[in-house]
Amino acid sequence: MVQGLVSAAPAAHGVDHYENFPVASWLCPAHLRPAIAAIYWFARTADDLADEGDASAASRLHSLACYQSDLHACAARQAHSGQWPQVFDPLGQVIHQFKLPVPLLVQLLDAFEQDVRFTADQRRYSTDAELHDYCSRSANPVGRLLLHLYGIQDAALLAQSDDVCTALQLINFWQDVSVDVARARWYPSVEAMQRHEVTDADLQPASASPNATSLIAYYASAARARMLKGASLACQVPGRAGWELRLVVQGGLRILDKVEAMGFATWRGRPTLNAWDVPVLVWRAIWMS
Repeated sequence: MVQGLVSAAPAAHGVDHYENFPVASWLCPAHLRPAIAAIYWFARTADDLADEGDASAASRLHSLACYQSDLHACAARQAHSGQWPQVFDPLGQVIHQFKLPVPLLVQLLDAFEQDVRFTADQRRYSTDAELHDYCSRSANPVGRLLLHLYGIQDAALLAQSDDVCTALQLINFWQDVSVDVARARWYPSVEAMQRHEVTDADLQPASASPNATSLIAYYASAARARMLKGASLACQVPGRAGWELRLVVQGGLRILDKVEAMGFATWRGRPTLNAWDVPVLVWRAIWMS
């Protein structure tokens, strides 16, 4: 996706700082840019607490607990701890100005905590349903927070937002298999790996496993279907925000095109977008309906 413009949904890849929000780009309505930036830095800093440096899992979880306490203090108009003033000073104002649903912010922190625990325990997702439950907390709150800022509360549109955000999170996973496996993070579920007869060795860089190809192709197809299910949301959001969302959707679909173009072998390398893709994204965004 385009850095700082489109979303891969909140992912646990703090080292790359792969952007998860439309970070107050020129397409964002000007009056919402400070709010979007405040939400972004809330999630970005929490991601760093969960993922950066050499801290132990216990230390990361303690930091995230303190971070959540500061969130609740801000929501209650109380003083925060002062550890992260660059986050909670602006966020506190945004929470009250826009009446942000604080439980959505808490869900993001819950997802970061889950990442820490899963990594520490070398846990894997047993089923795709379990993985999708994670996405419901790690990704879907982002879209709902943005729609809240845009004043959109319609249940059907919120459901479409969930489809788009979950799809973006999943696309990020299947795009980043080579990165995640190297860091001992496994997002393909145990159930799906068994169904496609994929072993850990099949997802190592030197592998040419047809079973691994089948697994990633299955996941890419499912992510595309989910994205297309929610894509019409972009045409129902008015103004510049709608155009930004069109590019978000098309960015995700374009990554899937690149995953397919490399034979779905994302355990060997990570497909990305570049400047040459921008005209394609714009053209496709114009023709969305």
